[in-house]
Amino acid sequence: MGREFIDTFEKWADVYDQSVSGSDLEYQEVFRDYKYILQTVASHAKGEVLEFGVGTGNLTKELVKQGLNVIGIEPSEKMRLKAKVKIPELQLYDGDFLDFPLPDHQIDSIVSSFAFHHLTDEEKEQAIENYGRLLPINGRIVFADTLFDSEIEKKKVHRWAKVHGYSHLLKDLRTEYYPIRQTLYTAFRKHHFVPYFKQMNRFAWLIVAEKN
Repeated sequence: MGREFIDTFEKWADVYDQSVSGSDLEYQEVFRDYKYILQTVASHAKGEVLEFGVGTGNLTKELVKQGLNVIGIEPSEKMRLKAKVKIPELQLYDGDFLDFPLPDHQIDSIVSSFAFHHLTDEEKEQAIENYGRLLPINGRIVFADTLFDSEIEKKKVHRWAKVHGYSHLLKDLRTEYYPIRQTLYTAFRKHHFVPYFKQMNRFAWLIVAEKN
């Protein structure tokens, strides 16, 4: 459920904003055009929004700028504290992609940035199925996340990270659950979503899936 990465999330809380700003050479390609990616996610969200993996609140800020009402879900206590400093009025709860308090009103969009890959492929499909029950017809899932276009591309990126000596990134690539695009596409279609994928940088993709 991603909860096995809680210790990592707690450690990231103090350095995450620096990493996404491009100051960490090892993760520059992962977070290239980070702000634009978050703005793009926010521009596709609509109505009442449920955000998973709020982290330090960067996507949340962009959603609020769009005038959207956001309910946030974040498993890391340190991350929640960081987010509340940025958006004091945010409704923010302890939870994860599969285990979270159900909203007491209709949700129109489910969003997340750079977090869904902490679930296994099986857990990702379970989450998508759950969101299909939660969202109305034409409701949307809007994610920015790291994934691979193919197994061949996955191997190329692993080699690239190894050649450049990016040991921390390589460890992430090997221990986290970066999906293959077709696997996600199949899961969305199986649970009655029409997905759209757009590559935003070498690692990150925009995923917009509408329930039909």
